[in-house]
Amino acid sequence: MTLSKMLESHPKGLGGLDKDQLAECIAACFECGQVCTACADACLSEDTVADLTKCIRTNLDCADICLATGKALSRHTGFDANITRAFLEACAAVCKACGDECAQHAEMHEHCKICAEACRRCEEACRALIAAL
Repeated sequence: MTLSKMLESHPKGLGGLDKDQLAECIAACFECGQVCTACADACLSEDTVADLTKCIRTNLDCADICLATGKALSRHTGFDANITRAFLEACAAVCKACGDECAQHAEMHEHCKICAEACRRCEEACRALIAAL
């Protein structure tokens, strides 16, 4: 995987973080950001879009936080565990909220089911990395 190679190539190391665990979390963040963006778009195309307003908002918030977290986790120069922890905690919290919201619509909308699953994976990856800090 290119991401793992990039992490390995950093001249100053990863601040003691496990490369594979870090790579998994970064990938989960970027995947969740993309899936949440696509879910929000799909919600906007539903006939019942008015019933999905909270879901759309939560999707977009989750996408923004996940993408920002993935970017922050990709930077290691001047690593600060407290800042990294704050990103991861925010990401885990918004992923839980978005996963819960999408799960409420999962029986009617397959895109919400897929999104809830991506949110759960990202939340778990963030929590695992928090525990490793």
